[in-house]
Amino acid sequence: MFNLDIFKAHSSLAAVALGAILGVGTFSAPAGAGPLPLFPFVMAAPIQTAPQLQALPSQDEDVVAELPARLKRQVVSYATREAPGTVIIDTPNTYLYLVLRNGQAIRYGIGVGRDGFTWSGVQSITKKSEWPDWIPPAEMIARQPYLPRYMAGGPGNPLGARAMYLGGTIYRIHGTNAPGTIGTRVSSGCIRLTNGDVADLYSRVNVGTKVIVLPMDRRADDSVAKRG
Repeated sequence: MFNLDIFKAHSSLAAVALGAILGVGTFSAPAGAGPLPLFPFVMAAPIQTAPQLQALPSQDEDVVAELPARLKRQVVSYATREAPGTVIIDTPNTYLYLVLRNGQAIRYGIGVGRDGFTWSGVQSITKKSEWPDWIPPAEMIARQPYLPRYMAGGPGNPLGARAMYLGGTIYRIHGTNAPGTIGTRVSSGCIRLTNGDVADLYSRVNVGTKVIVLPMDRRADDSVAKRG
C-alpha cells in the first residue's frame, strides 16, 4: 500500500535539498531585504548608463544645417614657412588651418568676428577646457547688458563642446551651439567651429601652441592654399 507519510517525508527532504542547491536562503535573508534571484549564477545584462558630457561629439550629430563643402574639415595642400602644429586663422576666408608636414594642413570652416570686431596678431593657447562655462567679459556685458553673467557648460552653452583660450586676451577658439553660423562674421572676436571640429582640433593641439590670426587683407606668408 502507498505510504503517504513516507512520501511526505521524502518530499520535504527533496524540497530542502533543492532549496540549498538553488541558494534561495529564505530564512537567512536579513529583514527587509528584497527577494534573492532564483538563479544567482546567471550573469545579469549590464545596465546602460547615460553618456557623460565629456564624450566627444560627432560631427554628424553636431551639424544641424548641412555645411558647404568648402567649410567641411579636410586635409589640403598649404604652403607656409610656419612649423607643423601651428594654428593659422585665415580671417577673410573663414578658415582655420592646423599645419601638418609635407606642405599640408587640416582646414576647418570657422565663424569670425563681425565688422568692427576682427583682430589679428600672434598668440598662444594658454588654457584648454571641455564643455566650458561661459562668463561674458565686462566689455561684452557693456554692449549687451541682457546677457547672462554666467552660464554653466553644456550642449546649450554658446562656447560649445571645447574652448582654447588665447594668451591674456578675452578671445577663444571654441565650439558653438549654432553651427549654421560657421562661415559667417557674427562673433565678438572669438573664433568658432562646429562642436565636432573643435573637439577634433582640441585633441591635436596642446597648451603653448602658436596661433596666428590674420587680418582681413592678407594670408600667412602670402601663400595660396589649394584644396587637396
